[in-house]
Amino acid sequence: MTETAPLRARAEIDLAALRANVRTLRAHAPGAAFMAVVKANAYGHGMVPCARAAIEAGATWVGTATPEEALALRAAGIQGRLMCWLWTPGGPWREGVEADLDMSVSGLWALREVTAAAREAGRTARIQLKADTGLGRGGCMPGDWPELVSQALQAEGEGLVRVTGLWSHFACADEPGHPSIAAQLELFREMVAAAEERGIRPEVRHIANSPGTLTLPETHFDLVRPGIAMYGISPSPEVGTPEDFGLRPVMTLSASLALVKHAPGGHGVSYGHHYVTPGETTLGLVPLGYGDGIPRHASGTGPVLVGGKWRTVAGRVAMDQFVVDLGGDEPPVGSEAVLFGPGDRGEPTAEDWAQAAGTIAYEIVTRIGSRVPRVYVNERSEKDERLDD
Repeated sequence: MTETAPLRARAEIDLAALRANVRTLRAHAPGAAFMAVVKANAYGHGMVPCARAAIEAGATWVGTATPEEALALRAAGIQGRLMCWLWTPGGPWREGVEADLDMSVSGLWALREVTAAAREAGRTARIQLKADTGLGRGGCMPGDWPELVSQALQAEGEGLVRVTGLWSHFACADEPGHPSIAAQLELFREMVAAAEERGIRPEVRHIANSPGTLTLPETHFDLVRPGIAMYGISPSPEVGTPEDFGLRPVMTLSASLALVKHAPGGHGVSYGHHYVTPGETTLGLVPLGYGDGIPRHASGTGPVLVGGKWRTVAGRVAMDQFVVDLGGDEPPVGSEAVLFGPGDRGEPTAEDWAQAAGTIAYEIVTRIGSRVPRVYVNERSEKDERLDD
């Protein structure tokens, strides 16, 4: 949405920053195609607008977790290569075939369901075989790989499927030097070689996520799949900040103060009175809570910028609101409280909130709920603006 009227709260999404991040990430892997990962509503940023912006910046693939996400993108008019990987038995395989999705297959059960769907649809299904090279999550185990490859080749020979990709996912790519990285990469090469020796001819081979794209050029293969980095958040804070990687955070979360009031010393604040005012002060009410995705674990620690100063959540985060101690300052009701953003104005970042809540910045942005409207800025690209001149 585009909105100018005052809002209780807003998550401002800077699509120019997203496009710039895509271009930066593409420059890190110039020889590989680029998949823009927009799962989980684009990590909370808005799936359709972010997919469109990424494509404008040069993404040639779009990736989602669930087939429902991918089908929603097709319904919104997103064309081109579109992959989804989190399937369960009875999933919308036929719809995926008819929408020309690239569908991940990790086991024989999935291969059976997608081939049945292809028969029903009278069309060839595009599938990608996923290898478990050490993450221990989705993917086919090495011992089961030969049979999956053999059955996929048989289905391909019958015209039911086209194996378009071979892929895997890292467990610890965000920990430079972790021994699992080299081990997974070696096993991926071996499993790809085994499949190709049997006759698989994939369009793309891929394993690089955000940290792989930024720090492990040997993992780029034919395609890279940046997720969190596309939204301007460092996948490896220990290694570098967004600025170090040439990225800019895309989301700024803010709210309008709903109340400013004087309180005496010794006054309990929020549930359980885990915060008690140390002296006479002013309290500001921020109309956001865990119902909006603000982590309750950040009670007493979450940072907020109000009136040019960092404040801290006073007491517990409630479902719809939390309080900050303004230390005697009296900003007008309706003043902006910035929870996180790029940091340009001295405001906290999503990483600051992650540290305050004992989690990762991925979770901070992704959990911001639908009750918070997304307000898109810089929707038009520089190319569009030049065409209007």
